Amino acid sequence: SAGGNQQKSVQKNTAKLDNETEELSHERVSTDLKKAIIQGRSAKGLTQAQLAQQINEKPQIIQEYETGKAIPNNQILSKMERILGVKLRGGPAKKK
Repeated sequence: SAGGNQQKSVQKNTAKLDNETEELSHERVSTDLKKAIIQGRSAKGLTQAQLAQQINEKPQIIQEYETGKAIPNNQILSKMERILGVKLRGGPAKKK
């Protein structure tokens, strides 16, 4: 039956997704990054909601970054860097 084949491929995809999720589990916001975001936000006197509004994201996103649940996204980090005036990505700034 054709329906049986589809079921198998769904299970395969699910297993593949599980494996990928496990491999990526270490790619969360680092402790240093969390601290940098919290310090930067505090220095500007912003709440999570205010920062979220300024970078056009949901407050929940900021919360996830600050609790280390978020998977770092360069676009979001770039917007936070602009608003907070702190470097959040990469190592120390390279001298040209």
